[in-house]
Amino acid sequence: MGFYQQTIFPRMMEWALGTETCSAERRRTLADARGEVLEIGFGTGLNLPQYPPSAIAKLTIVDPAELLPERVVARIAAAPFPVEHARLDAERLPFDDARFDTVVSTWTLCSIPDPVAALREVRRVLRPEGRFLFLEHGLSERPWVARAQHLWNPIQKVIACGCNVDRRIDQVIAASGLVTKKLERFDLAGELPLFSAMYRGVATS
Repeated sequence: MGFYQQTIFPRMMEWALGTETCSAERRRTLADARGEVLEIGFGTGLNLPQYPPSAIAKLTIVDPAELLPERVVARIAAAPFPVEHARLDAERLPFDDARFDTVVSTWTLCSIPDPVAALREVRRVLRPEGRFLFLEHGLSERPWVARAQHLWNPIQKVIACGCNVDRRIDQVIAASGLVTKKLERFDLAGELPLFSAMYRGVATS
């Protein structure tokens, strides 16, 4: 991993996704997290303060990258529940079937090389009554924005280290075999149209 990917881009990501607006959307998404929780695409740990602390028995976090490690260590140390950190790809999870009560993904499916494979793993490790909570950006419902996203996406993948702006998150989830029980589409306040189309919801196995 080069200097840009390891040092510059994580700070850009913190600036873009660490706003109070984004924190409020994280809190709304994570409000229903319960029990043994798996978070894929942990990043720099911006979700940690947004979990409902009394509802989490343990949080397991996986991410193939190690971004801003000093901040990550500090955020994990401040967490009010046990946190286990593993440097893993979401497409290949080393966990038993039906282990987790909740799996969480926030602004992650845009960057996973094979998001359908990752979500098949999510489906496998979810307990039968478990829930997959997601908050993602993706393809806009507005045709002119969607066209612009398709044009911009090759550049986006370079400057944002593999992030895609034009994935249909609902279709990716459906292709994995997960069943979406709730889906909210909205535009993130204050964000440019290329990046503002949000998908928030709950899916089950």
